[in-house]
Amino acid sequence: MNDNSLVCIEQLSRYYGGLCAVDDVSFSIGRGEVVGLLGPNGAGKSTTLGMIAGVLAPAGGRVCIAGHDMCRAPRAAKAALGYLPEQPPLYPELTVNEYLAFCARLHGVAPRRCAAAVAAARTRCGLDDCGARLIGNLSKGYQQRVGIAQAIVHEPPAVILDEPTVGLDPLQIREIRRLIAELARQHSVILSTHILSEVEAICGRVLIIHRGRLVLDDEIAALRPGRGGARLRVLLRHPPPRADLLALPGVTAVDELEDGRLRLSHEGAVDPVDDLLAAALAGGWGLRELSPEPLDLEAVFMALTRDADEVA
Repeated sequence: MNDNSLVCIEQLSRYYGGLCAVDDVSFSIGRGEVVGLLGPNGAGKSTTLGMIAGVLAPAGGRVCIAGHDMCRAPRAAKAALGYLPEQPPLYPELTVNEYLAFCARLHGVAPRRCAAAVAAARTRCGLDDCGARLIGNLSKGYQQRVGIAQAIVHEPPAVILDEPTVGLDPLQIREIRRLIAELARQHSVILSTHILSEVEAICGRVLIIHRGRLVLDDEIAALRPGRGGARLRVLLRHPPPRADLLALPGVTAVDELEDGRLRLSHEGAVDPVDDLLAAALAGGWGLRELSPEPLDLEAVFMALTRDADEVA
């Protein structure tokens, strides 16, 4: 872990009875980073976030926030962290101002600074016109803004946002994305979401958890063919049976595309091009096009979690 890290996770684990929900997870997040946390349902994301936030005790390992150990100095660690859970902890009978003032006091903001802290959080989250309104009368998008405001009202160096755009319409999603990008100027942000395009649009780095283990920790820009697999786009005049293509060395999947082309997924360490060319010539497949297809985050995610159990 480097000295610039605000969030340091070392060998974190958690069990539910005999089930290992999080297994030896380690990573660090530096100042100003926006990191996406991905994984299938049941992969251990929420449990990991709960341990980072200090609401779940780990079975093993260590969480440090801004240099404070979550177990040894929980108040100092939590004071350096803002947390928006998937279900925002809102009180619909309070006004926005009342609620944010309440949260500021809970986070230890001094009474003389409370009004200024509330005003700053309200402004940053686009809530200046909503201060006197009841939270229960706000739209879903504005309630999410209030949830983010409570997470930053004490100006923590690190912020966790768990599914901040769930249930929002496209316009509201765009506004929340813009807000998260603005937050990154002053905070380190952990963003947990099922929307892969959201991670690609906002985050500079991605973590993928699969069956409780961290299977990827990489920069978004560094995702290239060879990370969990690669793909070829092929156009054949006389396509053979799918089994013949799957028999090529390294080929793991064959998908039909809308334009009549085929996508061949293959292991990154095995290049099937020579074998494909030889088979196409020998079998009279009529090869008309062969080109590499860059991997995107969705392809990497599917390659690393394709054997995950789907949980509704």
